[in-house]
Amino acid sequence: MRAPLSIIIPTLNASAVLPDTLAALMEGVEAGVVRELILSDGGSEDGTCALADQAGARIVTGPPGRGGQIARGVAAASGGWLLILHADTHLAPGWSGAVLAHMAGDRAGYFRLRFRARGLAPRLVAGWANLRARLFSLPFGDQGLVLPRVLYDAVGGMPELPLMEDVAMARALRGQLVAIPCEARTSAARFQHLGWLRGGARNLWTLLRYALGADPEVLARAYSRR
Repeated sequence: MRAPLSIIIPTLNASAVLPDTLAALMEGVEAGVVRELILSDGGSEDGTCALADQAGARIVTGPPGRGGQIARGVAAASGGWLLILHADTHLAPGWSGAVLAHMAGDRAGYFRLRFRARGLAPRLVAGWANLRARLFSLPFGDQGLVLPRVLYDAVGGMPELPLMEDVAMARALRGQLVAIPCEARTSAARFQHLGWLRGGARNLWTLLRYALGADPEVLARAYSRR
């Protein structure tokens, strides 16, 4: 039997962060869990695609926009299970066993968030994210997403939005999301650049505007400017 899991990573000029992300995934290859790695690129101008090619990934290309990139990556996947992962997120050791156990069921799962940074602020922001995911069934994309292909198709697939595609997907999967007992250790660069308080407030304000009906295209432009 072929390995069940297709991993999809959307990228855009991710050569600085991609090697460590790929290295963490090798555990799943060695365990026979990973069927294929698909990198869905949005027009990188650095060495992102070359790195992915060296790692044996299949590369699909198209316009930038995380929702559309993920949708194209999934369309190219052949596995019965999908793992959607950001390019700057490292899965903790033991992830393959945790995912294999999760795949004994039929629901979608997300990982426990942790930032690759020290101090109280990273712990508080990650703690809020994990609480939000548990209480409101609203994990963000940097927590990863593992789900059966049939469930992905049943909820209409990944919305092709330039921003908030992860929130839209979580809403579609409400009642079908559970926590996987393993960490997703993501980059803290955007928070360190803006400041933890300002970065957290920005995310909350963007989420509120989206919930109130703001156009994701407008939100994406504002997000990029900041």
